[in-house]
Amino acid sequence: MAKVMNWLYEKECTFFRLINGRLHRNSMDHFFHLWTHLGGATATISTSILLLLFLPMHLKSWGIVCMLSLLISHIPVAISKKMYPRKRPYLSLPDTNIGDNPLKDHSFPSGHTTAVFSIVTPLILLNPFIGIFLLIAALLVAISRMYLGLHYPSDVLAGMILGISSSFFSLFLVKSFILPYFF
Repeated sequence: MAKVMNWLYEKECTFFRLINGRLHRNSMDHFFHLWTHLGGATATISTSILLLLFLPMHLKSWGIVCMLSLLISHIPVAISKKMYPRKRPYLSLPDTNIGDNPLKDHSFPSGHTTAVFSIVTPLILLNPFIGIFLLIAALLVAISRMYLGLHYPSDVLAGMILGISSSFFSLFLVKSFILPYFF
């Protein structure tokens, strides 16, 4: 089992180095530093509130799903960061490109990726046409976390899974218990 885990870690580090090292360009630093904030608390909470306030009445339940999904998604994030205290890549891998003010908490899973996927997944389900653009935006947030040296690919993948799962769970809750007459 240890051999398999080491092999997986090596593959993960190779992919991380591709994003963080080989694809790293000074000209893209500013873009990814700005883009990563779309998955941060300020942007995702603000987006949820704006959706709740400004969606037409017949779509308000989708704003509730986004808000609930965001809230629910961070319970397993907080628990996982305590249970699996994984060092961030820039602390473990030499020659990692990092930006200003690197985070000091644990890396698994990516909270930014979780947050952005918890918000965009219901919107993708609501309107698949805009969903393509939202998916690209969410994937750029996920890539930015590796590009900035803050997360391994498995941190980002776990964040995607948590965000998407919390969206479907929130949709189920809202449809079944909270606002069944809105859908």
